[in-house]
Amino acid sequence: MTTEFIVLLALGAVAGGFINGLAGFGTALFSLGFWLHIMEPPQAVLVVLVMSIISGVQGVILVRESIQWPRLGRFMVPALFGIPIGTALVVWIDPRMLKLVIAAFLILYGLFFAFRKELPAMTRPTPVIDGGIGFAGGVLGGLAGLSGALPTMWCAMRPWPKAEQRAVLQPYNFAIQVVAVLIFAIQGAFTRETLVILAVTTPFALGAAQIGIAIFKRMEDTAFRRLLIVLMLVSGTILMARELL
Repeated sequence: MTTEFIVLLALGAVAGGFINGLAGFGTALFSLGFWLHIMEPPQAVLVVLVMSIISGVQGVILVRESIQWPRLGRFMVPALFGIPIGTALVVWIDPRMLKLVIAAFLILYGLFFAFRKELPAMTRPTPVIDGGIGFAGGVLGGLAGLSGALPTMWCAMRPWPKAEQRAVLQPYNFAIQVVAVLIFAIQGAFTRETLVILAVTTPFALGAAQIGIAIFKRMEDTAFRRLLIVLMLVSGTILMARELL
């Protein structure tokens, strides 16, 4: 490994670990910008998935007491059925075009709500919509690695305390990432080089995640909802730029 390789590897791990610790998602969007310069896309995605799981464990533990299992199940169970559908649709739908459409939607969503004085407040129970959002997120996860986009937007519209929002987002994404990594493992994707890279990135990701978690604990509920909305705008911009450039 060259010095440049190690530096970019560490920067990607810090960026992804920090945002995962802070918001419970976003590792891929913030790490791949660094890692795609030094790794082939399949290897970079695999490393991102593993880093998301490693840094996400801390977040799941953090919100374990806030998890409402019936609510989480409404998102997660349909998602598990959506993942294989997404992987099957890869041969029929252009993932790049789908990512551009989603990026544009994220940007519009972020701009609209970032400048609103009053945040949306969907107070009534919506179990059917929750299940639909979870399923769609699973499909998008299998198709384009974007499992968290729709659930994050939906949770930002609910007046749930920050711990309850994260208690949906973090375990939801965590479960989908575990399934994806198991599929990669069955396919024999874990080479010696990949394992070495993971050994280098893990300490950086874990340390950065701790910093993100510390900031999360200090945030108020409204500030956290604002953060999710701003991250949608940033995530959409990053995704759009990556696909166009």
